[in-house]
Amino acid sequence: MSSRPLERLPTIRAKLGSTIIFAVGMTVILIFLMLGYALRKSSQDTDRLTLLRVARRAAAGTLSNTPGEISVIRTTPDGATLSTGQDAPALAVFTDGMVHVGSTGELEYAVVPLVRSGEVVELVYAVHAAPGEGLLARITETFRFLTDFWWQFLVAGGLAAGIALVVARWLARGMTQPLRDMAAAAHQMETGDYSQRVHTRSRDEVGQLATAFNRMSAELQDLEQSRRDLLANVSHELKTPITAIRAHLENLLDGVEQPDPATLQVMLTQTERLGRLIEQLLELSRLESGELPLLREETPLAPLVTQVLSEIEVARSDRGVAVDSQLPTDLPPVDADRERVHQVLFNLVDNAVRFTPAGGAVTVSAHAFNGSVEIRVADTGVGIPPEHLPRLFERFYRADPSRSREDGGTGIGLAIARSVVEAHGGHIKAESELGAGSVFTFDLPVAAAAKNRREP
Repeated sequence: MSSRPLERLPTIRAKLGSTIIFAVGMTVILIFLMLGYALRKSSQDTDRLTLLRVARRAAAGTLSNTPGEISVIRTTPDGATLSTGQDAPALAVFTDGMVHVGSTGELEYAVVPLVRSGEVVELVYAVHAAPGEGLLARITETFRFLTDFWWQFLVAGGLAAGIALVVARWLARGMTQPLRDMAAAAHQMETGDYSQRVHTRSRDEVGQLATAFNRMSAELQDLEQSRRDLLANVSHELKTPITAIRAHLENLLDGVEQPDPATLQVMLTQTERLGRLIEQLLELSRLESGELPLLREETPLAPLVTQVLSEIEVARSDRGVAVDSQLPTDLPPVDADRERVHQVLFNLVDNAVRFTPAGGAVTVSAHAFNGSVEIRVADTGVGIPPEHLPRLFERFYRADPSRSREDGGTGIGLAIARSVVEAHGGHIKAESELGAGSVFTFDLPVAAAAKNRREP
């Protein structure tokens, strides 16, 4: 069991209220103690007033009983004691006919003169022991003062605690409302509803938490939508070749088709498409999880780009699109996995050629900056609508689904390209303008040896 009392309280409002009440209570107690210490002498003034009343009543002959701590002493003007049965202490003698209150160090007194025919005939003293001057005496006087006025302190403390409780509940309600909203939204998110948002105008830590919660909720909503799209796309991509293969097999079994080379070639093509899709999915999964090792080495980009462009020209010779390399001769080599960079370049250039009309051009260029080499693949194609750019590198996402399927694309190439570039510590992005073409840019680190050679 926890030893922290606040952890047993069920709500933040209860914890905050208890903390404020405790703080106010301790403050009130300290203030009362300080007041008691500062006003401890007020009880001494009260005692002297009591002595004066006793002395007046004794002088008037109306004193019926003497308080236990007070003694009444009668003396003549010359100091002779008139009281009997007691040893009179040494007291100051006053013959001016005035009332006096004072102390002798050990005693406090009040003296009232009896005046007849204009002369003082008797002095009536009311005395008691004077309070000490040590620490213990001060503490005693302080608590005596508090005891005398305990009910005033009790009322004041109760009012302060009540006001503190009301203010604490009011503050706690406003402070914890976003937290309660987040708890309610979290319960809704457990059921799969990621559209929940928390509205708050607070700029403190709770407001920052609400902002982070809303950002997380939006990301989860996008992730859930991407998951659903992924399942739908994977199901479709797997179903299409399987359905085609099944249809041909059923036709072969029913005798509708003959196992001639053309039919078998169609089945083989669909099987290859299915295998290619599965292989790409596995490769993407290994890249994203970091399980696919990179064989990084000093890789010159010019020969690699030339190889990619020659392969594209052979594979897409019927497109009528010119492909060109504009790499500078002094471009430093990069520290990268050659096969993976080849894969990225091939995907980007192949996509650019497929979405560029006949007579257009695709250009690969690069330049070095800040220890990296930025590679650009630009085309003069149809362009990409702005709403598609943020999701362009997601798995199975297509800006033009029908055209991609006709060309045999799986929608995974750009996702693999992003994973490869990020695995090298770089970034990839896309810029496009409808009707004017697109530009895909990614960067790779310069090889260490080349970087040292370039530094003066």
